[in-house]
Amino acid sequence: QVRLVESGGGSVQVGGSLKLSCVVSGNTASRHCMGWFRQAPGKEREAVAGLNHNGSPYYTDPAKGRFTISQDNAKNTLYLQMNSLTPEDTAMYSCAWASGICYSPLRAPDYGAWGQGTQVSVSS
Repeated sequence: QVRLVESGGGSVQVGGSLKLSCVVSGNTASRHCMGWFRQAPGKEREAVAGLNHNGSPYYTDPAKGRFTISQDNAKNTLYLQMNSLTPEDTAMYSCAWASGICYSPLRAPDYGAWGQGTQVSVSS
C-alpha cells in the first residue's frame, strides 16, 4: 500500500509563490507516474501537472509557464513549485501515484493512490 502526504499549502497574495511537497511511502514501484490535481469549492477536480514513467513533465494550460513539477527519488518526494499565483489557483491540491507505465499522467482515473490534500488560498 502506498501512502502520500502533502504539505506546503498556505495563504498568499496575488503574485506570490508556494512550493508543495508530497512524500511517498509504502510499497512503491521503481517505474511509476505521479501527478498534482486540485479541486476548488463547487468545481470538479482538475489536473495541474504530472510526471510520466520516464519522468517527463506534463502541464495543463493553467499551469504552463507558472508551475514546475519535479521529484526527488532519493527523498521519495514530489514537488510542485507554483509562481505568479492568482485567486483562480485557490483550491485543495492533492498528489497522486500510480505504478507502471503511464502515457497520460494528467488522467485522474489512472491513479490508485491519493493524498489527503493541502489547501492553497490566494487573495487579491
